[in-house]
Amino acid sequence: MQWTTWVGTTLLVAALAGCSDASEAPSREAADASTPVDAADASQRGDASDPAPAACADEPEHTGEATYYAADGSGNCSFDASPSDLRVAAMNREDYQASAACGACVHVEGPRGELTLRIVDQCPECARGDLDLSVQAFDRIAERAQGRVPVRWRYVPCDVEGALRYRFKEGSSQDWTAVQIRNHRQRIARLEVERSGAFVTVPRESYNYFVAASGMGPGPYTFRLTDAYGATVVERGVVLRVAREVTGTQQLPACAPP
Repeated sequence: MQWTTWVGTTLLVAALAGCSDASEAPSREAADASTPVDAADASQRGDASDPAPAACADEPEHTGEATYYAADGSGNCSFDASPSDLRVAAMNREDYQASAACGACVHVEGPRGELTLRIVDQCPECARGDLDLSVQAFDRIAERAQGRVPVRWRYVPCDVEGALRYRFKEGSSQDWTAVQIRNHRQRIARLEVERSGAFVTVPRESYNYFVAASGMGPGPYTFRLTDAYGATVVERGVVLRVAREVTGTQQLPACAPP
């Protein structure tokens, strides 16, 4: 069964359009949901030149059904299209978790094959456990004529090269700042920015940007990222570059052996 990309909410239109201006994002007057943390603890909590391996070998297995759609790598997660790499999928609404699944990798097993895919979109019509794959990916696990097939899947580390990348959204400034994390090995659970010697949690929107509604200041910024397994890295000196990616120096740790 093919699934047509869901359109009908402002957030998804903003995601598909790359969130072209700040008016499509939450109000700049909205208060930040912030949790200050003493920045002096950064080195103890993951300023990781040599981060410890994550215990991700214990990831549970999920079961559901797979369908396919005309994916191009873009979608609700606000990533750029990736026509040269269509090993991508849309996650069902429940497991999407308001964009927490964005950029994560899942290893999928179907009736006639298996492969690892990156989550780039949301499938609002899909039941819990279901995945909507690109046509090319579906062809690797089943006959296309079947349309819908049973699958099992689990989260795995992404096979990324190089450091984390930070993409500042169009319309970002020192007074309203939105940043997206890219090229991450593990699922991103939290982003914090250092302010006045303390780390403050930056809220994450459903279109996969962390948005400081009152801004992060002019920068450069010190970010602390926490992955789904509790590992953290601290990135210093991130310069604000509107509508551009900034390459960092850190990467999240790999999995510990089972």
